[in-house]
Amino acid sequence: MDSIVSARRDEPNAAVTAAPERPYDEMLAPGGKVHKHYAALDARLATLTPDELAERQRTQERFFLLQGITFTVYGAESSTERIIPTDILPRIIPGAEWARIEAGLTQRLQALNMFLADIYSEQQILMDGVVPRELVLRAPSYRREMQNLYVPHKAYANVCGSDLIRQPDGGFAVLEDNLRVPSGVSYMLANREASKRVFPGTFRASGVRSIDRYPDLLLTTLKSMAADWRPNPQVAVLTPGVYNSAYYEHAYLARLMGVPLVEGRDLVVHDNMVYMRTTTGLRRIDVIYRRVDDDFIDPLTFRRDSALGAAGLFNAYRAGNVMICNAPGTGVADDKAVYAYVPEIIRYYLGEDPILPNIETYLCREPAQLSHVMANLDKLVVKAVGASGGYGMLVGPHSTKAQQAAFADALAANPDNYIAQPTIQLSTAPCLIDHAVEPRHVDLRPFVLSGEKIVVTPGALTRVALRKGSLVVNSSQGGGSKDTWVLSESKGDRK
Repeated sequence: MDSIVSARRDEPNAAVTAAPERPYDEMLAPGGKVHKHYAALDARLATLTPDELAERQRTQERFFLLQGITFTVYGAESSTERIIPTDILPRIIPGAEWARIEAGLTQRLQALNMFLADIYSEQQILMDGVVPRELVLRAPSYRREMQNLYVPHKAYANVCGSDLIRQPDGGFAVLEDNLRVPSGVSYMLANREASKRVFPGTFRASGVRSIDRYPDLLLTTLKSMAADWRPNPQVAVLTPGVYNSAYYEHAYLARLMGVPLVEGRDLVVHDNMVYMRTTTGLRRIDVIYRRVDDDFIDPLTFRRDSALGAAGLFNAYRAGNVMICNAPGTGVADDKAVYAYVPEIIRYYLGEDPILPNIETYLCREPAQLSHVMANLDKLVVKAVGASGGYGMLVGPHSTKAQQAAFADALAANPDNYIAQPTIQLSTAPCLIDHAVEPRHVDLRPFVLSGEKIVVTPGALTRVALRKGSLVVNSSQGGGSKDTWVLSESKGDRK
């Protein structure tokens, strides 16, 4: 097994030529020495043959299959519902590093909630010119209907899934924020259950922090949004239905929280109260954890052709008789153009420098920055500000001339719709690929809850670009996931 691990130390990486620095290796320090926090896993791997590792991988895949852990790829020619690719080797983060991540994410979400509360009330930050007024008010995700509405605790984004990357120098940075309907937490929980089966002894000995309380913390957060007017609020999870790509997650979280899973057709609004149809009559709903995009929440207020929400739901929300989590309109704070201003947003509201930095971002709406992007399409990553899931994106060093030309036309036609960033060398972590341990690029999506207080779950979804040399980690684009072990501060810190 030593030969399997050591082979990673000299393996060329196809993406290295796109940037001047080699990516940070999560397991191996420069020179090939194993980081202290990976020592226990490394020792365990040395006792297993490639065939034994492959069998453990198959066992984990069977677990996912039996649990029905799937996702949907829209537009696929074959069966659209698939088991999410998983890797059995956990990504390990020392406690001291996690403490900084936790502090940085808490700071960031606090500031973003204050930003949302401001732009939907006095708009002081816009009047002071810290963020361009037209950038916010013309954003597709800005909802005028939310103006001057009361949101308990000013917690607009109750569930946040910010994407972090580790830069070549080892420091973490925020790649983007996901404040609308962030997904992936069910895979974090399922990966943990599988991981404990694959490496039970190593897991117990490593001092891994538990994430088992996430469903309880989520339920407590949701209930806190209505606790000031209902002693024991009834929560429901609103799903678009079984054909949604994240339906498994919706059902999984509803089951773990012990609350009903509903579709729009299961809800009825009467006298600005929201009720759920049941076999014994109507039951009042106080908090809706919605997994439906803003446009589809209520056909009377937003898209009239929506069949996914419930007519009158937003009026009930406006009247204060039901809470919708996350609040409609939160997407304006995770707009990829607004992202560039988050460091200034943090300084404006909190008077602090950001703990976690942003990635350098070019706003194509600015003529000088647009010219720079146009001249460097082969070197930059270009993203549509409202796109997600790896769609609407050009990875310059891995693109063709035809793709670059198409993006140049799109940029010229609608520059406001795009931002660009340098091609970042995501860090690499060991993965089991065809019976061998090889490095693959990874990012990190921790989940942060915000209600009466802000809570960062001591774990995360690590997404993996399973295709060799790829920097795209989205499951819809050939990516997968793995468990993330956050160690207690007394375990595995670097010396």
